[in-house]
Amino acid sequence: MSEKKVAIITGASRGIGRATAVELAKTGYFIVINYNANEEAAKETLKLVREAGSDGEIAQFDVVSTEQTAEKINDIIGRHKKIHVLVNNAGITADGLFMMMGDEEWNSVIDTTLKGFFNVTKTVLRAMVKARCGSIVCVSSASGIMPNRGQANYAAAKAGIIGAVRSLSKEVARFGIRVNTVAPGLIETEMTAGTPVAVMTKMIPMERAGKPEEVAGVIRFLCSQDASYITGEVISINGGLF
Repeated sequence: MSEKKVAIITGASRGIGRATAVELAKTGYFIVINYNANEEAAKETLKLVREAGSDGEIAQFDVVSTEQTAEKINDIIGRHKKIHVLVNNAGITADGLFMMMGDEEWNSVIDTTLKGFFNVTKTVLRAMVKARCGSIVCVSSASGIMPNRGQANYAAAKAGIIGAVRSLSKEVARFGIRVNTVAPGLIETEMTAGTPVAVMTKMIPMERAGKPEEVAGVIRFLCSQDASYITGEVISINGGLF
């Protein structure tokens, strides 16, 4: 009997996280669907995972909470023994001009992306190091490479992810663990629902927004053995924007 492959995906109740859950389910992964607040959306993701031919479970925890995250992930590790894949996807936006930005807008975005990355990855890494294998993919953004005005908090968080991944990849490569980043551009998700897509696509050489499934396909590749010699990389998915 082949070993059960387990993937934890944070922020998997919608958008890129949901698409990634379905994509990895198609390749046989048991999917742990993390969500913070929207249980119904997480259950819908689980339904789609099962329709894709695999199984999974939902796991409610706020990645910003060190104690809550460690407790839930240690429980997951205790029950499944190994974590083969971690996708750090949880993130939020709170756009605004820097001079008008309050502490909450700054801290919430930085904490969800960077503290969340730290809390989740540190706990999962212990199990991956013990197993001497694993793949971690973090979702950054084109804004972390070529920032937009009004997104200093978001750009700082996503650029921070890129730096953290490049450093971490060098630390854990000797344990058989790969750490990579995807940097999506304009993607059709709930997060971009309020943006002027028609205006923004004029700046994109492909003249369209991307789909969550297109990002999920790259994440699936990075988690596969086809990417076994790739680590510390940032792959832009932006329709040729830069």
